[in-house]
Amino acid sequence: MKKPQELSFDQAAVFQISHAQRTGLELIWDRLEAQEPQCGFGTLGLCCRHCVMGPCRIDPLGDGPKKGVCGATADTLVARHLCRMIAAGAAAHSDHGRRPAILLKEVALGENSAYTIKDEEKLRAVAARLGISPEGEVSQVALAVAEVALSDFGKQDTRPLRFLEAYAPKKRLEHWQKLEEKLLAQTGALFGVLPRSIDREVVDIMHRTTMGMDHDPASLLLQGVRCALSDGWGGSLIATEIQDILFGTPYPRKVRANLGVLKEEAVNIVVHGHEPVLSEMIVQVAQEEELVKMAREMGAEGINVVGLCCTGNEILLRQGVPVAGNELHSELVLTTGLCEAMVVDVQCIYPALPRLAQCFHTKFISTSDQAKFPGAVHIQFFEEKAAEVARAIVRLAVENFKNRDPQKVHYPRIAEEALVGFSVEALLKALGGSVKPLVDAIAQGVIKGVAGIVGCNNPKVRQDYFLVSLCRELLKRDILVVGTGCWAIAAAKAGLMKPEAAAEAGPGVKRLCETLGIPPALHMGSCVDCSRMLVLLGAVADHLSCDISDLPVAGSAPEWTTEKAVSIGTYFVASGVPVHLWPAPPVLGSPAVTKLLTQELDSLLGGFFFVEEEPAKAARKMEEVILARRKKLGLG
Repeated sequence: MKKPQELSFDQAAVFQISHAQRTGLELIWDRLEAQEPQCGFGTLGLCCRHCVMGPCRIDPLGDGPKKGVCGATADTLVARHLCRMIAAGAAAHSDHGRRPAILLKEVALGENSAYTIKDEEKLRAVAARLGISPEGEVSQVALAVAEVALSDFGKQDTRPLRFLEAYAPKKRLEHWQKLEEKLLAQTGALFGVLPRSIDREVVDIMHRTTMGMDHDPASLLLQGVRCALSDGWGGSLIATEIQDILFGTPYPRKVRANLGVLKEEAVNIVVHGHEPVLSEMIVQVAQEEELVKMAREMGAEGINVVGLCCTGNEILLRQGVPVAGNELHSELVLTTGLCEAMVVDVQCIYPALPRLAQCFHTKFISTSDQAKFPGAVHIQFFEEKAAEVARAIVRLAVENFKNRDPQKVHYPRIAEEALVGFSVEALLKALGGSVKPLVDAIAQGVIKGVAGIVGCNNPKVRQDYFLVSLCRELLKRDILVVGTGCWAIAAAKAGLMKPEAAAEAGPGVKRLCETLGIPPALHMGSCVDCSRMLVLLGAVADHLSCDISDLPVAGSAPEWTTEKAVSIGTYFVASGVPVHLWPAPPVLGSPAVTKLLTQELDSLLGGFFFVEEEPAKAARKMEEVILARRKKLGLG
């Protein structure tokens, strides 16, 4: 087994991994080691299980088969597999967006009194973008916005998504429209790029990747682009905007991040997953006098709710709730012996967690009918009974405090302060109400450009090392960094989200941060909130009357794990942003698909993918992209 320092860059994680190794607790790194060597065919994208004539594999270099039983080539297999990853990722983020859209409609109709509209200004701003009159009763405006959002999920006409048409910058929308016309003229075949409805694009991929359907890698990948756009400019955007309306738009606030946010003297409730509908209510009821009194009667000083992963990001930004860590902390937080309950909703939740929780007194509580876990206590969440369900969960955690074993308590007293909550609205406020100061800073060479970092933790990569190291390398090069998801938590844990961290950056970034009073690494939200970066890019592009593909920006997902990350990377590339990836996606078994993703997409969409396993080299390539775009804009 590798040493803890080789597995994580985070000293709190190293401390807890060491404890787990000494006590024989199985962690994700142990299970990864047991899988090695992993399947080479799968790594290259050269295996297929789409029908029962298989499973088939293709051997590109040896004496093995060069086609599947049906005759599918390596190009088809790789393209189909990648498209299905995009479909799964888009489905996950978009299904997340569906939930707040339905909830907004129920609130507007008076069918749910557990929730209210907390940001009326944001509601009216979204309505105006969508071409809905922002005037009138709040409930009427909310109902109209909800109906447009829900229509984007399932409408059957061929008009592009209403949210995409309302939010995408003018030049980018024109680019997509012209691309469709160009491809039709050149090939005589219909290659759609603009998404028609969110659910339809996922279904389209699942249909065309069944046996005997689409075998043209270019056709398959363009449908992947269309599906990804339905996520970024559709489902994820809907999730972000409506969650802001219902729960409040984030504004800067100070928080604490890492395992040290747990409290020995308190009842600790960890909320984990991605959807804030339940976690918002848990935070609220955990402050109720009756439950706090009950906790004190059990011998605790109070109730301490902490977040994990993107559910943690949601309540971190809006409620100032401390975050215990990112994805690879989900097991480590249990090994502290301090968790009375881990409450999960959906996505990025390891099925190993209930088994690990049983080594302690922790109640592992699942709440979604879409995410069941053997060994869990299941308490079904219903929005119309939100407070009642949340109270039942908090009460169960409080009652469990008496079962904590002090002999099993072992945790690092490590936590960093961070300034978070940089929604687009918050950034514009910091900039004086317009993107012009940011544009001027770029045009005058104060900063070279902006990089967005997103993504997960992957046990194949030393935890947080690439996320943090890439960020530092970019800042040294006078490139401002924004981002979401597990990167945002990693940067917070590393101290890069404090204004004084600008001292580590180049002189330009340092100057900009001191002027605006912001940290050099900006936390913009959970992974669905990548849509905030799209909206910001769109605002800058419209301000300059140019396309996103002209802007000095680049993106990276340096420790990506999930299919959601494939969708995110694809919709950024499709929007005109070059994107770095590590680890390499399962496409290298097809030179044609690899060339399409790394070279040919650039001429079609203005963005492309590239792979690099060293942070400094990845930062240098991103800087080269940004400098080339500055030159194209005449900025030198």
